[in-house]
Amino acid sequence: MALTLSHGGDTIFSTASRSEEVLVGTKEGIVFLKRNDGGSGWSIARRALADKHIHAVIVEPKSGAIIAGATEDTIYVSEDDGQTWEKRDSGITQPDIYSLAAAQVNGKTRIFAGTQPAHLFFSDDLGRNWTELPALRSVDTSDWTFPGPPHVAHTKHINFHPEDTNTIFIGVEVGGLQKSTDGGQTFTRITGMDNDVHRTVINPADPNKIYITGGDGIYMTSDGCETWEHLTTTAHELGGYPDFLLLHPRKPEVVLVAAAHHGPGSWRESHFAGSRISLSNDGGKTWEQLGNGLPDRMKGSVEAMCLEDWGGDTYSVFAATATGEVWCSDDGGETWEEIMTGLAPISKGNHYASLVTA
Repeated sequence: MALTLSHGGDTIFSTASRSEEVLVGTKEGIVFLKRNDGGSGWSIARRALADKHIHAVIVEPKSGAIIAGATEDTIYVSEDDGQTWEKRDSGITQPDIYSLAAAQVNGKTRIFAGTQPAHLFFSDDLGRNWTELPALRSVDTSDWTFPGPPHVAHTKHINFHPEDTNTIFIGVEVGGLQKSTDGGQTFTRITGMDNDVHRTVINPADPNKIYITGGDGIYMTSDGCETWEHLTTTAHELGGYPDFLLLHPRKPEVVLVAAAHHGPGSWRESHFAGSRISLSNDGGKTWEQLGNGLPDRMKGSVEAMCLEDWGGDTYSVFAATATGEVWCSDDGGETWEEIMTGLAPISKGNHYASLVTA
């Protein structure tokens, strides 16, 4: 099975053996990376959609279809392992795709797409037809915004309750956390954390325990969103601007987080994100900065990250940056290798702009 590594796509994979292929969403399309024969090193096998800035890539598990969402563009689907692609966006009224996710609903695969401005759509036929869930915008949207042009919020992240896919969590940047318990027919806004919500990560063994990353650090609830604990702030040594947070699917006390030193506003002057990847083995109570191959602080922000649990005592982690590097650890973060450099930026929107021009 191929893994996907993109800003707005899947981040957790459970497989029977270590994967040999990773699909990376970049500013210049999808790059298919493959392990070299013998398992040492990686090479570019091929590319696709080279004229698209790919925000999100997912692989539909039953059919194997690859679904890609592009910024300032729309949705493309391949059903032949990326050899040919079809534009599929009938019903998409906001062609600027930020996030994609798939869930099993009533025994069938439903694909969700989030856009800029922040809207939510779904498809039950692998993207051929899309229907909007307008209830996302039925909440108070008066404070939905974004610091950079065009200053409108986007649907950054989509996630589901592990035991009930009709319970949907939507992270709006910047507009807070929205929750639906009826498949998106109605939404309520969850309070208790900063409005700059990046990702919602749910403990599969205890779904009442939920992590939020955002512009004000990491928050966690242990009681299903009733109360929130502010685990890290903008002054925390792991980084003040966390985005990706990964839980090991079989050992959810194992948490990895990637965070820039400060938010993107500072990058315009420093041209340096100062990103770190950190590990917690106790559910986020304490953290260890990871090294052994990783720079102390990376110039590029980590804009894509995924974890592959391939059934052994260890697991693999991949991270990609706005400056075009891909890093891999096949031993649970103990050691790291830079497996690819010189790619087009892996970047949400224009996050890369202040980091690759200096």
